[in-house]
Amino acid sequence: MGPGYGTRGVSVAPEGRRGTRYGRLLRHGFTDPEAAARLLDSPSLAPVRDDALFLDALGATADPDLALFGLVRLIEALEARDKDAQPLLDTLLGAKPLRDRLLGVLGASDALADHLAGHPHDWEALVTYESADLHPGVAEFEAALQDVDGPDALRVAYRRALLSIAARDVCGTSDVAQTAAELADLATATLRRALTIAETEAPEDAAACRLAVVAMGKAGGHELNYVSDVDVIFVAEPAAGSPGTESGNESEQALKAATRIAARMMRICSDTTAEGTIWPVDANLRPEGRNGPLVRTLSSHLAYYQRWAKTWEFQALLKARPMAGDAQLGYEYVDAVTPLVWQAAERDNFVTDVQQMRRRVVASIPAAQLDRELKLGPGGLRDVEFAVQLLQLVHGRSDTSLRSPTTLEALDALAAGGYVGRQDAAALDAAYRFLRTMEHRIQLHQLRRTHLMPEAEADQRRLGRSLGYRSEPVTELHKAWRRHASAVRRLHEKLFYRPLLDAVAQLEAGHERLSPQAARQRLEALGYADPASALRHLEALASGVTRKAAIQRTLLPVLLGWFADSADPDAGLLGFRKVSDALGKSPWYLRLLRDEGAAAENLARVLSAGRFAPDLLLRAPEAVALLGDEHGLRPRSRTALTQETLAAVGRAEGAEAAVAAARGVRRRELFRTAAGDLIGAYGTEDIAQQEPGEALDRVGDALTDINAATLAGALRAAVRQQWGDELPTRFAVIGVGRFGGHEMGYGSDADVLFVHEPREGVSEHEAGKAAFAVATEMRRLLQLPTSDPPLLIDADLRPEGKSGALARSLASYAAYYDRWSVVWESQALLRAEFVAGDAGLGERYIELIDPLRYPTGGLSDDAEREIRRLKARMESERLPRGADPTTHAKLGRGGLTDVEWTVQLMQLRHGAELPALRTTRTRAALAAARQADLIGEDDADVLDEAWVLASRVRNAAMLVRGRPGDTFPSESRELAAVGRYLGYEPGHVGEMLDDYRRVTRRARAVVDRLFYDAE
Repeated sequence: MGPGYGTRGVSVAPEGRRGTRYGRLLRHGFTDPEAAARLLDSPSLAPVRDDALFLDALGATADPDLALFGLVRLIEALEARDKDAQPLLDTLLGAKPLRDRLLGVLGASDALADHLAGHPHDWEALVTYESADLHPGVAEFEAALQDVDGPDALRVAYRRALLSIAARDVCGTSDVAQTAAELADLATATLRRALTIAETEAPEDAAACRLAVVAMGKAGGHELNYVSDVDVIFVAEPAAGSPGTESGNESEQALKAATRIAARMMRICSDTTAEGTIWPVDANLRPEGRNGPLVRTLSSHLAYYQRWAKTWEFQALLKARPMAGDAQLGYEYVDAVTPLVWQAAERDNFVTDVQQMRRRVVASIPAAQLDRELKLGPGGLRDVEFAVQLLQLVHGRSDTSLRSPTTLEALDALAAGGYVGRQDAAALDAAYRFLRTMEHRIQLHQLRRTHLMPEAEADQRRLGRSLGYRSEPVTELHKAWRRHASAVRRLHEKLFYRPLLDAVAQLEAGHERLSPQAARQRLEALGYADPASALRHLEALASGVTRKAAIQRTLLPVLLGWFADSADPDAGLLGFRKVSDALGKSPWYLRLLRDEGAAAENLARVLSAGRFAPDLLLRAPEAVALLGDEHGLRPRSRTALTQETLAAVGRAEGAEAAVAAARGVRRRELFRTAAGDLIGAYGTEDIAQQEPGEALDRVGDALTDINAATLAGALRAAVRQQWGDELPTRFAVIGVGRFGGHEMGYGSDADVLFVHEPREGVSEHEAGKAAFAVATEMRRLLQLPTSDPPLLIDADLRPEGKSGALARSLASYAAYYDRWSVVWESQALLRAEFVAGDAGLGERYIELIDPLRYPTGGLSDDAEREIRRLKARMESERLPRGADPTTHAKLGRGGLTDVEWTVQLMQLRHGAELPALRTTRTRAALAAARQADLIGEDDADVLDEAWVLASRVRNAAMLVRGRPGDTFPSESRELAAVGRYLGYEPGHVGEMLDDYRRVTRRARAVVDRLFYDAE
């Protein structure tokens, strides 16, 4: 690879002065600081190596090591060619846009770095930063290629133009849709130039025919990848006055000439030479595919489509557009086939054909690649594209606004027309953009055609960083990928397979949206986004002459009003139908809703408030009985929960069955807690809205008790499975973080430490093995895939973190804390509390750590500086890229971390002398600090209000979206649901965001004074 670019792994920094530099390089994202240091010390980088902005710019790239190495190669190439790289170095120092663009490209693309090393002056293509340069179109790209006179020159000019597109992409100047459109426009200009070269080489053939190149696929849809086949169809007609006219075989002669030109044009683009290749030109979407002639006349195309074409061929034609050659002929072709495209939905078995084709694509994927597929696998890009195209073909017959060949534009039109719910469209749009961006960045690295997630961790790290994930790029990348793929799978099945499409496709054109008009208008007025589906639910629930239907007809008018009073009425009605379907034959269900006044309203509030509680309910619908019990929504005590959980574990056979029983108890109790929280937040006719702080404390206590009882059950099951009644070592689970602080949210993991103490006569080694086995088994059992939500155990706060022993003996903890403990560990232990296992051992552990977390004499000046340094580093490095620091509930301005670190600093300073500060709970510690005059009353109120609000935002995000989140949702309906939970009426989400920013801004001012000692 070149000097100093060795093994890609994190190097161990040497001691002393150089270690400081190595640490700085590591913090800037270099994985091989030793090689990076050697490159920075090379003479060619002398003018820039000490420039702090230069190092920051390298650290902002996807792969700082790759960017630095590519820059050195470029400078060396300039010095070898011109004996002078000073213009580049001067521009790097003086022009931030050029610096960011060049280094961004070098850090993302090895292939473009190779191009620059071979053509070093092409870096100048990135210097211009005019408005016209931001989003060039076909005309600009044609101008850039107009002087190209041969295939190799075209390849070089193509890569030069690609540099600017990639720069705008990786720097965020262009979003993924704009990048894809620019790539399609560059492909158009390139094909036009390649066709001109081919015609110049064969002027007689060019004179004999009119040849049109029609773009298909992603090229036709203006959504091309960096490396993708450019799908085309060729159409030709004889030129006026061409040879052969007199003998009557002008069409045959013209087709032969056009075929030679088309074939040559394809080779110009796809051949590989010393200057590389551009991309393959694929004409296999033509009639009869590879078995058919490369070029046909317009009449021959139409004859084929009218008689022989299959459904998928009309689906492909949806994206057809004239691209190069004879524009008039190209438009004649598109005008002729367009009516055929929009009649395709009237074909017999249309929907079935499209669905089966999609299934065949999935079935053809090699099993070893299925989990790595971004494009073709379940939850991939093709799912979104097929779903959108199917809806276009079904509804675009009568609604011309749906006929865009671009997926995202079509999806937006479908949402605008009501054919897709806006929430669904927003989720699909976000997922499609994310997956396409992943695909782009993967291809950009080597400019190779692929849509597989790379296997190497270094490649995944670069990919994650390119998408903005900096703290744990690989983990965060996979988490986001799974989330978006899951959303696509769910929405794809909802849109693509819904039986309604079959019925709609069989109607006469123009009548596919018929429905009872008055009912639809009523539902629309109530806020239902999908009144047709709502009507179907109502018909299913209330039709017929049975007693059950009669009761439903009594209930539904009231329920519809309650659903409409929520942010998502459709979800409420759908959930009600599901619960009714599951419990319809249970005699108590409808009687409960009819006779217990609160039960029906409680159910309506829970079902329409978000996804978390309904998901829990639908896993065990009989829990609806809790909603009719006056005391059913009150959290149960930890003692009662532990007794029930241990009894359920005792009755089960085998550890997995035992923990499944424990998780069943947990699921029911999570639903009880969430339902009570939602009903208290919304208020009902009989229940006033709760005071936010009290409600939050009640939820935190309830979730902590539920999870502690679940851990006790898992511990009992894990021990019993291998050792019977007694483990050879005493074992305790210590809660830390939000778990130990009784501040768990709905999306919180269980942060724990495992401690053990060998029983008499048991060796330390045997005890350690047993403790490790139990801890590991507990984690496994609580994460087994079942219908119940998992309880994730996070033990990363243990000594030495992930590298340390999962379970330690009490003596080992004592030795570690005596010798190695650092101040952040003392801070983390402030929220340590025994939660499960041997209570005596738990007490001894707490006695061990008290001197650490409440140090006699308080903190030293060095320790306080270290805490502030760690906090400042967290603020600069851990906030997700693109996140708004004014609304990020955990790490943002005035959020949870700000308040907690301020309170914890007071505990570390004064906990030894003030017993009231020795609490694991943030709000209790803040109240004690106020009582002791460590903080003013006004400041304490400001911090308390901000902490409560930020905690409730996180809980609301989980309740509404069904997955954890640290900020407000971006989708409007979800945002409105969060607003309802926080007490804001419909239409007041702007006020909610303003209030949040005001509260947290005031809190940050207090934090600056008390934590950072800023005036």
